[in-house]
Amino acid sequence: MNREEKYMSLALAQARRAYKLNEVPIGCIIVYKDEIIGRGYNRRVTDKNTLSHAELNAIKKASKKLGDWRLDDCEMYVTLEPCQMCSGAIVQSRIKKVYIGCMNPKAGCAGSIMNLLNVPEFNHQTDIEAGVLEDKCSEIIKRYFKELRGLKKLQKAEKFSNCLEKEI
Repeated sequence: MNREEKYMSLALAQARRAYKLNEVPIGCIIVYKDEIIGRGYNRRVTDKNTLSHAELNAIKKASKKLGDWRLDDCEMYVTLEPCQMCSGAIVQSRIKKVYIGCMNPKAGCAGSIMNLLNVPEFNHQTDIEAGVLEDKCSEIIKRYFKELRGLKKLQKAEKFSNCLEKEI
């Protein structure tokens, strides 16, 4: 296992924490000089907060650890391509490089829909490497949404059954 896979495995461990909370399983870690300084996972439902994405939670912790909002020499490992909000925060925090597990063709803003990390007019651009442990990162997301669709079908069936019982 190389360095990138090692850190992405740790980001996947964060994603599993989100999964256990019935959150979209996205995990993130931030590394500075080969030391993990920030960890995060999705907590939007748990925290009832739109801003509680894995990347933002990790950035907040990393900034606190370094005592600075600038994360110039830091690397981020995230299991799913960042959205527009998180991509903006990555640029604003000046993270040097982002390693992405799997891309997000429906909401990704680090190359899929657009690439906010490399807009030449911004005062900072971030290096990107995608596909680190892609199969594992993709699998946990697919499993989560498959289970969610199954739960919704079950709830629909129960609702329909309850309506039928009332009519009888």
